[in-house]
Amino acid sequence: MLNNIRVIVADDNKEFCDILRDYISQQEDMELVGVANNGQDAIKLIQQEEPDLIILDIIMPHLDGIGVLECMIGLSLQHRPRTIILTAFGQESMTQRAVQLGADYYILKPFDLEILGNRIRQLVTGSSNNTPVVTPPPVIAPPSRPRNMDVEVTNIIHQMGVPAHN
Repeated sequence: MLNNIRVIVADDNKEFCDILRDYISQQEDMELVGVANNGQDAIKLIQQEEPDLIILDIIMPHLDGIGVLECMIGLSLQHRPRTIILTAFGQESMTQRAVQLGADYYILKPFDLEILGNRIRQLVTGSSNNTPVVTPPPVIAPPSRPRNMDVEVTNIIHQMGVPAHN
């Protein structure tokens, strides 16, 4: 039997951590080995647990996700854990910096938990679960018709109660 994927969640939103805890606990191939609500606690947990993967929020107190990635470079770990960066802000410069520091994947909140689960599996084992993730096509608004001012003015005048002229 293969070992479970050992995961640490580092996010200052406790409710969000609970959602991830529940999701990971339902996955037969994953184990949540720790939750940190700030970057300093995340570094300690990474050193203690040496996880396979870290789900890391960019915006956290005491030490942000970028700071955690910077600190991980200097840690003496058996193997560097894979890292999925989560954030509610899609700032290009921060994304680039996270990738430069070794982040493996970047997800904008909100996201689908099944997609996250598949990304965890892909990053750690090179595979995903049985169902492929299909992204629905974007909703495209129909092109707007040019407005006819005469018709709109006539409609407004009718709404005011002025009868139409014959």
